[in-house]
Amino acid sequence: MATSATYSEVRARLADYFDRTAHAQWVALTSDAPVSRIRATVRAGRDEMRATLLSWLPHDMTGLRLLDAGCGTGALAVEAARRGAEVVGVDLSPGLVAIARERAPAALSGRLRVVAGDMLAAEDGEFDHVVAMDSLIHYPAGEIARALGALAARTRRSILFTFAPRTPLLAAMHAVGRLFPRADRAPMIAPVAERRLHRELAIHPRWTPARSQRVARGFYTSHAMEWVRG
Repeated sequence: MATSATYSEVRARLADYFDRTAHAQWVALTSDAPVSRIRATVRAGRDEMRATLLSWLPHDMTGLRLLDAGCGTGALAVEAARRGAEVVGVDLSPGLVAIARERAPAALSGRLRVVAGDMLAAEDGEFDHVVAMDSLIHYPAGEIARALGALAARTRRSILFTFAPRTPLLAAMHAVGRLFPRADRAPMIAPVAERRLHRELAIHPRWTPARSQRVARGFYTSHAMEWVRG
């Protein structure tokens, strides 16, 4: 699909961040390796968010297809495959995809495929469920709605996604975060007002917001939303 200049430019900066600036830090963050106190809170928040999103998916996913859009090192994709789903994980970082492939259990090779590319590309066909955990938090509300619309066109049941909520606390934390060493800094995040996001999503009348949950752990704050086909 055609992408906007904003989407393409942000995606390019993110690719540079994950494959050059912070590859080693993200590999450590998504493992049980020791990390700084700051990154420990991010790890705990991401673990809680992943568990939340997985709890919104069927426990038995046999016969279902799932797209992990922005799969990173593959933790959520692996769990969905363990539940019986046919999973495609896509991430813009070839480095993180390589780690995901290394960590994937051999027993899941027939149900789990991880590739480097654009999460909005349509080559992999249709899915029953899509999960985009923290892969849209770098975009403004309009771009999030546009990306979700592209994913919705090939999704049969639900899309689970997260966004960075616009709160005074989160804004203050980002300002303070700029004082930390570069290795502890997150990539650029675009805080979004929840009401604004709902207005943007209203242009897709066949889809309805369902469950919603915010996770705040230290320097990790993200808001999960379930979007279901009506």
